[in-house]
Amino acid sequence: MRKPRIDPVRWQPPPSRPLPPPDPAPELRLVPIPGTAPEDVVAAADGTIWTGVEDGRIIAVGADGTAPRVVTDTGGRPLGLAFTGDGRLLICDSHRGLLRYDPQTAQLETLVSEVAGKPLTFCSNAVECSDGTIYFTESTSRFRYEHYKGSVIEARGSGSLLRRDPDGTVSVLVTGLHFANGVTLTADESAVVFAESTGRRLSKYWLTGPRRGCITPLADDLPGHPDNISTGSDGRIWVAMVSDRNALSDWLSPRAPILRQLMWLALPYRWLPDPTPVVWVVGFDAVDGRVLAQFRTEHPDFGLATGVVESDGRLWLGRIAGPGLAYFQL
Repeated sequence: MRKPRIDPVRWQPPPSRPLPPPDPAPELRLVPIPGTAPEDVVAAADGTIWTGVEDGRIIAVGADGTAPRVVTDTGGRPLGLAFTGDGRLLICDSHRGLLRYDPQTAQLETLVSEVAGKPLTFCSNAVECSDGTIYFTESTSRFRYEHYKGSVIEARGSGSLLRRDPDGTVSVLVTGLHFANGVTLTADESAVVFAESTGRRLSKYWLTGPRRGCITPLADDLPGHPDNISTGSDGRIWVAMVSDRNALSDWLSPRAPILRQLMWLALPYRWLPDPTPVVWVVGFDAVDGRVLAQFRTEHPDFGLATGVVESDGRLWLGRIAGPGLAYFQL
């Protein structure tokens, strides 16, 4: 697929705020599944673990990590997943938009494929409130999933946070985000927490109280790139940190845009800067952003963790490249 054009801007990356030393990482256990690149991972009410792989299939795995089965196929590229209160599955498909799958009827429906007449370019993550309102992110309006590095190199904030009301009305809440990614709710549903991967921060969009409709920082100046996020059993915000900061990208961003244009034009896509493989998960306090837990390790057969969910004493991880899921026993 031919690379699209980029229009880079000068951008000064935020400084890096060091996190506390990591906790001793439990043994990382691998779980084989059909397909590759299970980007996100979620837990159903019955404890089964669900994910979506690169070829479009949605896979369910037993709570013990056995008996994987194919549930459905989106025909696109599923990324973020979330279960609704009635047991249906929200699927952010980077090609098709926001979808919903009903395990009882096997019906797969499209909820949002365009906003204000413009197709969704890179539907990323979603979460549903108890009243049926859905909040979801578009990572960038300028690049498709296959060319996500263009957004990173361009350094132009083109991501959004959106809302779909129960009647189907879609509203754009926040624009100009630097690669909008994971999204979750605080335990009391007072705020939506969302991640900006290249912005290296977590923010709150308030749903209730005097700050309703306002955005406040939860954790910023992070030393790595936050990807998908979820709410833990005690209300903490689990964050899959896909990689450390990229020194080359940090060096190039504030300099003449022509340097990045030339790099984009001259180099094959696979040679452009990649994330550094690591297994890195951080648990943040949902109120003040304190680090409550942090696991960081390396594994020869697993890296680039992008999805995280806590279920039955395990912390399950998805990945952006390679086969299989993994989990830590908490």
